[in-house]
Amino acid sequence: MLQLNWKKLRVITLAGALAGSLSVAVLSSGAAFAQVRGLPDFTDLVEQVGPSVVNIRTLEKVSTESPHGGAGEQEMQEFFRRFGLPMPNIPRANPRRGQPQDEEQPRGVGSGFILTADGMIMTNAHVVDGADEVVVTLTDKREFKAKIIGADKRSDVAVVKIEAAGLPAVKVGDVSRLKVGEWVMAIGSPFGLENTVTAGIVSAKQRDTGEYLPFIQTDVAINPGNSGGPLINMRGEVVGINSQIYSRSGGSMGISFAIPMDEAVRVSEQLRLSGRVTRGRIGVQIGQVSKDVAESIGLGKPQGALVSSVEPGAPADKAGVEAGDIILKFDGKPVEKSSDLPRMVGSTKPGTKSSLTVFRRGSTKELSVIVAEIEAEKTGKKTSSKEETPKASKIGQAIGLAVSDLTKEQKAELSIQGGVRVDSAVDNAARAGIREGDVVMQVGNFLVTDTKSFEAALAKVDKSRPIGLLVRRGELAQIVVIRPSK
Repeated sequence: MLQLNWKKLRVITLAGALAGSLSVAVLSSGAAFAQVRGLPDFTDLVEQVGPSVVNIRTLEKVSTESPHGGAGEQEMQEFFRRFGLPMPNIPRANPRRGQPQDEEQPRGVGSGFILTADGMIMTNAHVVDGADEVVVTLTDKREFKAKIIGADKRSDVAVVKIEAAGLPAVKVGDVSRLKVGEWVMAIGSPFGLENTVTAGIVSAKQRDTGEYLPFIQTDVAINPGNSGGPLINMRGEVVGINSQIYSRSGGSMGISFAIPMDEAVRVSEQLRLSGRVTRGRIGVQIGQVSKDVAESIGLGKPQGALVSSVEPGAPADKAGVEAGDIILKFDGKPVEKSSDLPRMVGSTKPGTKSSLTVFRRGSTKELSVIVAEIEAEKTGKKTSSKEETPKASKIGQAIGLAVSDLTKEQKAELSIQGGVRVDSAVDNAARAGIREGDVVMQVGNFLVTDTKSFEAALAKVDKSRPIGLLVRRGELAQIVVIRPSK
């Protein structure tokens, strides 16, 4: 045991047999205390969880019906075609010449882990996507052909099944207990190297990367082939599925993302029950509420989801949701940021009657909506270029806008009842991002239906302070803040 009693701060570097450095902070001039916390030992965890982790190989069938179907022959064929040369007659060794053949070729390598003792295995959807055959290899080198029970691309979760019994299943951990800074371990097959163990800490929770689920961020070394493998806490429980990495090189850069296990289990239960996942939708496009927008409309703080557009005939439309509304709560649960809403609605069973709390023109409003089942995105309809000669207004020039009334055709094309068209935007309005062709539907917390109501609304707001305008552009609406000249 090394005993130190220094009166001054010193740092010792041990070289040779001990490569590294030992730093001791002196808490007082009379005594030094070194609080040493040893690094974790993962050996027991590897022995405990390792047998539950599997290697997943995927194969795809490649047709060789072309007389020049081999990879090398295809390159040669392209060479002769590019330079306009006649294609030579190349004999093939296949005795069944001319008959189409399907050859299985390796497609990719990933990881997975055993959910149940009877052979249910969880992995990433992108690992098995497009595969004609899935081969699972256990740590004892046994190989099984697996059946894909279901895959959900939105959450990147898939479940496959092998015919086996008595398999070592993982223990599922409580993600809510996971803390930032906590040690975690990953086991997988990076670059095809089976049963590779790496470790690190939880860097962040609820990381929003624009995907459907909030991710667990870690600095565990994750590389191609780790996809679908487990993220394991120090109690030997699986808390996530390693799914994505941030990389400029294709390899690990210390930023990796795992799907939280609570979300993955919910998805896997639906996949095992019906082979697919049903999610709720209400038919709105949303955006983030910025600090400037919140201040300009009197919301207090940036929160909720700003409704950019409402799909005609969708549940939100039937419930009375309007473009420019800010959804603050769904079923009584606060919507802190816009990405919270799709997750809340998506996890709601279609057909459920839910409540919405929206902020509209200075006050909150309670709405009731019946959640529908999510469907494929619809293509936005094109707008016509026909226009009537509109009635113009000049009062908007005080904030850099020239506006005019909308024609009946324009209202019909945009599926709106009113608003004013921006004929030109200069000075403060242009700097705020407003441009010709935009439609102003609200000034501050005052509804705009035509140039007359636009003038009345503009006369009521304090033009010495930032003014929030609800602006429609194409199919989407957003709140734009015009700042006064200094």
